[in-house]
Amino acid sequence: MEEDSSRSPVVAGVSQVSFLQRTLERLSSTQSLKLSAEDEAPVAVIALQRYLSEHSDEQQQELHNYTYDVTVTDGAWRAKCFVHPCLNHLVLANTLRTGADVSVTQCSFVYNERRLGHGYICIEKLRCGAETSVVLPRVNDVSSLPMLIKHGMEGSVLLHSDVPLQVSRKHYLSLWNNDDPEGDVWTSGSSSSDTVLDVSKITLLSSLESCFRSTWKPLPLLVKIIHKSRLRYYGKFGLKIDYPYQAYFEVADQSGTMSLVLWNELCPEFYQRLNVGTVLYLQNYTLKQSYSNRSRPQMDHHRLKTFNSIEICLNPRNPASVITVVSPKSVLPQWGLPEVAYLFTPRSELEKLVNNSACDVIGLVTFVGRVERVKSKGNKGPEKYWTYRWVHAMDGTSHHPFILEIFSSSQPEIFNCICPMTYLVCTQMRVCQVEGSSPYLTSSCETETFITGYHKSKPYVSDPRVKSFIQWTKTLKDNVVLQKTAVGGHYCFPRPPKIFTQSATDASAHVSLVAAADLKKELKTLQYREHKQLAIQGQITAVRYMRTPKTTASQGTQETGVPDVSTDVCLPDTHHHSAAEQTLCPTSLSAEKISGSGRKRRVQTRKVTQASSDCDGAASKRAGLEKPGPRREQEENNSNSESEEDQDVEHSLQLQNPNQDSDVLSWESSSWPRQRREVSEHLRHGGLFQDSISQRFTFDAKIVLLQRSNLQPTHWTPEQNADTIPPVACPGYYQVTILGINKQIAVDAAFFPIVSADEPRAVGLPQDPHGNTMLSCLSSGFLCPLSVTTSHGDSALPKPEEILATAGELEETHVVCILDLCHLGGDEVEVLLNKVYRVTEVSLS
Repeated sequence: MEEDSSRSPVVAGVSQVSFLQRTLERLSSTQSLKLSAEDEAPVAVIALQRYLSEHSDEQQQELHNYTYDVTVTDGAWRAKCFVHPCLNHLVLANTLRTGADVSVTQCSFVYNERRLGHGYICIEKLRCGAETSVVLPRVNDVSSLPMLIKHGMEGSVLLHSDVPLQVSRKHYLSLWNNDDPEGDVWTSGSSSSDTVLDVSKITLLSSLESCFRSTWKPLPLLVKIIHKSRLRYYGKFGLKIDYPYQAYFEVADQSGTMSLVLWNELCPEFYQRLNVGTVLYLQNYTLKQSYSNRSRPQMDHHRLKTFNSIEICLNPRNPASVITVVSPKSVLPQWGLPEVAYLFTPRSELEKLVNNSACDVIGLVTFVGRVERVKSKGNKGPEKYWTYRWVHAMDGTSHHPFILEIFSSSQPEIFNCICPMTYLVCTQMRVCQVEGSSPYLTSSCETETFITGYHKSKPYVSDPRVKSFIQWTKTLKDNVVLQKTAVGGHYCFPRPPKIFTQSATDASAHVSLVAAADLKKELKTLQYREHKQLAIQGQITAVRYMRTPKTTASQGTQETGVPDVSTDVCLPDTHHHSAAEQTLCPTSLSAEKISGSGRKRRVQTRKVTQASSDCDGAASKRAGLEKPGPRREQEENNSNSESEEDQDVEHSLQLQNPNQDSDVLSWESSSWPRQRREVSEHLRHGGLFQDSISQRFTFDAKIVLLQRSNLQPTHWTPEQNADTIPPVACPGYYQVTILGINKQIAVDAAFFPIVSADEPRAVGLPQDPHGNTMLSCLSSGFLCPLSVTTSHGDSALPKPEEILATAGELEETHVVCILDLCHLGGDEVEVLLNKVYRVTEVSLS
């Protein structure tokens, strides 16, 4: 296949011989091509697209629910390829991702046997390279690179279009949820009609109930949209519908309000054009009985009659509905269409609202958490995830911000751009009153969000509370507000209650108490940015204070493919430990005695070494667990002669040489050395990562901070590599070892207490005074007293060695630990200790 000189790629310093072009030529003479090390060349991933699989493998249903197409470039050509299902786990862990290089080690060319002129490259095995691409910096404009298509297939419209390679699917899904529009098929813009409408023969909503179940053809409707829900994707295996989407709207005329449903192909065509305040002229609609088991917006403030028995259906066929979007300048007052009403609530009045009531809010954003995912419960068919993030916003009526749990509302262009210093409007938020803590607001299906740049012409701009908020913002100084901003990091709200309750009748209402073996399974099945909160019971047997957080070095290469390769032990639970991480795991120690704090202690100086491991050792580390071995017994070799003398010692304090890279203080229970040799598995995920810690927002670092807090994008853009990551400030964290109640499995979890009232995690936190013992810190989550760092500093807070000196009370203490799990992508799995309960703080109901 010759390169067309008229389509010369925009690339600097690329060899005339294209790896992709050469590979495609070789595939014409072989069924499956295995590439040797000499034949390999890195290609960069520039797009990764998802869609529903044609059929499901029941044995690995979750891995194969969805199929992926990947577009790669070698710097000279682009090629859209099919990702073999055995590689799906790399996508689910965000190991195979846009902006990174991969080396294809085995591929084939697949012809579609039911369609002429259609085929594609199938990538069967690949090796994921370093985090930074070596290909993309050489490319000036990725979109200008020609698309590589096999000779004889140039005329295929499908191969040139933004549609899946599997021809039975007509559209792509968003990469990480099913709620967001994705791809060119979705029509955007506000196209409207200026045509003269005949409104003399229209019917009112109040008349439709009498038309239902009659043969009378309804007359046209003239209505205004007053609420809009997020998209619902209902695709499943075997469903013969090309665009299985549904969207609800609440529409109103002078007689009242009624639900309207947009179905299937009409969603890509109209969903993004139909907004609150839009006037519609509808013909050829149908009526059906309302679906009762769905959420509805709260609309009492509209003061309109609501017709809930039936709903209006707009279908692409049988009959084909006619939808006319009326231009705003063509809307006449005599039509009597109601104004859109809002229910803006100031922060100062939030505590007065009853639980689950709805309100609209406006505020200045001061904190934006990272985007996380949670699996939808009770979902029939292919698994799906909700995406959400936590946001703080001030409105000037209170010293406390709104705490907002914002789920994706089919507005990715807004959801992904929420950042500090922007004006945020959220509609139809639901109030969540929390005993002993501040209330927060969470999204409903009808929530819409708007940020600076999207407020123009919205109906709420004339609301008195919005105008009052704008006046307040004019009194602020940017440099002062910026000092109180933050982006990303671990954030979980509300804090667990004071009493841990396990209900025998309603397990869904509380955090699940799981066995240690189940925790291992949860860690293995965790997907990219998926968050889970679980509880385990047992004993805390060791605590280490790490003065520096874990950082992720450049990842090594990892080859993964179909199961006949010996290195293919990589599953979704694959967790590699970088060199930087290994230095935080002590491997040898010697001991000497000192005395302090009125009792004897052993202070042990550890020398941490970094050593390479064989394939078996590396595999066990990747799996995030370590079998107990003889080398652990070395830790007690020097203490045998002291055992009798130290029987009354409740703890040991271990101090690492401060001249080394890591600085570790630690305590362990007297029984842990023996128990450590007896445990069957030790799950070692208890580190703190850069993405675990929130960072101060600056306008200069805005792009990179948003990229870090958002999910990995479907399409690569040059901005992904535009900036370096700002350093994070963290004095240190505690690595806590929890031994399961049956003493078979141990797990490490990171605990980094709140140390300043400036931290986002301090907002709404119950701050009952406590004695700063190890147990009270683990229980409360903060060091006492909290103060503003800039004004008081941290001189009043206890030092880590002072806290660890009290850890003896953990000895043989039965506790329940609340853990927050989150897969941060690639090799990073975050296990954070949220709260510790004594058994006296546990209730059975």
